[in-house]
Amino acid sequence: MALDLSKTLVVGISATALFDMSESDQMFKAALEADPESVIDNYRRYMQAREDEPLAPGTGYHLVKALLDLNRHMKGGETSPLVEVVVMSRNSPDTGIRVLKTIRRDQLAITRSAFTGESVADYMDAFDVDLFLTTNVEDAQKVIDSRRCAAAILKPPPANAPQIPEGQVRIAFDGDAVLFSDASELVYKTQGLDAFKAQEDALQHTPMEEGPYATAELQRENEYLRNSKADLERDLSALRPELDELRRDPPG
Repeated sequence: MALDLSKTLVVGISATALFDMSESDQMFKAALEADPESVIDNYRRYMQAREDEPLAPGTGYHLVKALLDLNRHMKGGETSPLVEVVVMSRNSPDTGIRVLKTIRRDQLAITRSAFTGESVADYMDAFDVDLFLTTNVEDAQKVIDSRRCAAAILKPPPANAPQIPEGQVRIAFDGDAVLFSDASELVYKTQGLDAFKAQEDALQHTPMEEGPYATAELQRENEYLRNSKADLERDLSALRPELDELRRDPPG
């Protein structure tokens, strides 16, 4: 019997976003420049020789770990998880063994993976992915163009990341063009700041339309976790407050 994911937030993440694979990436680029014809074989031998060397956490590792931990709030009798994570990689299956071994070592509850040997952007429907995290800008844009949620993680893994309390998830969303529509942002880009301010003044009491990340899955997770009294912190980095409050001159 197939697992019902209709009420599950399915997060797809590239192997390079989940783990720090900068070393192997640098090796691949160097090998490609030195000998393009044998780069695949050289990379395969490189990864196979390091299959038992665990990978360090990548930029998206701690977010994924915290999201998976939300499944402990499942109610008795429920079989479908709150969150499902799928590892999706351009690596071929034989070069992905190191990734799978690190997942098992770290006891991450990830049971589905796709090692395609090509862009993973075309596999979102097959895995019912609601949100895709990747370090590849082109893949992220391709997924967004297909009307699904995606984000490109461009910063390297943090060297001194602050410790987040166990069992807590912290997510900050941009408002314009993310949780809400890009209508206001388009006015600013096409008509300038004065037109933007005039529109926001006129519409300050009008709710903004939903953006691409205001998915039903995210809203359902919020409601479920709120009822479960889970420790979930959400923040918005852009809202539509009273415009007069934003225009107050700073003191002094």
